[in-house]
Amino acid sequence: MKVQRTRSQEKVFQLLKTLNRAISAQELYIELRQSSQNMGLATVYRSLEALKLEGSVKVRTLANGEALYSLVQADQHHLTCINCGQSFPVDECPVHHLEDKLEQAYRFKVYYHTLEFFGLCNQCQEV
Repeated sequence: MKVQRTRSQEKVFQLLKTLNRAISAQELYIELRQSSQNMGLATVYRSLEALKLEGSVKVRTLANGEALYSLVQADQHHLTCINCGQSFPVDECPVHHLEDKLEQAYRFKVYYHTLEFFGLCNQCQEV
């Protein structure tokens, strides 16, 4: 089933696709303004929320509370340092099989999942 998007949602989706990285709503707003897309910050947030609900966009909340948005492509997992805030991607997914089991057991459609470990990076451990 194809979801009908508003023009604002489509603009946000296309920019996320072009950037191909996680970005905050505020940064997205600035990018849209710089490319002559007249869109308010509240519209950016509403568009991101609608795209999230359709399963096209995922949100990742950093240790400092900042939310980063990106397109749902593949599940990404991270090690995040609680001291310096640096985040390191983890390539393997230890819970992918669990996702399949949960979908079947609960008849629940999973769009994506996140897995994040918090601790101290090597540099911060040496301080």
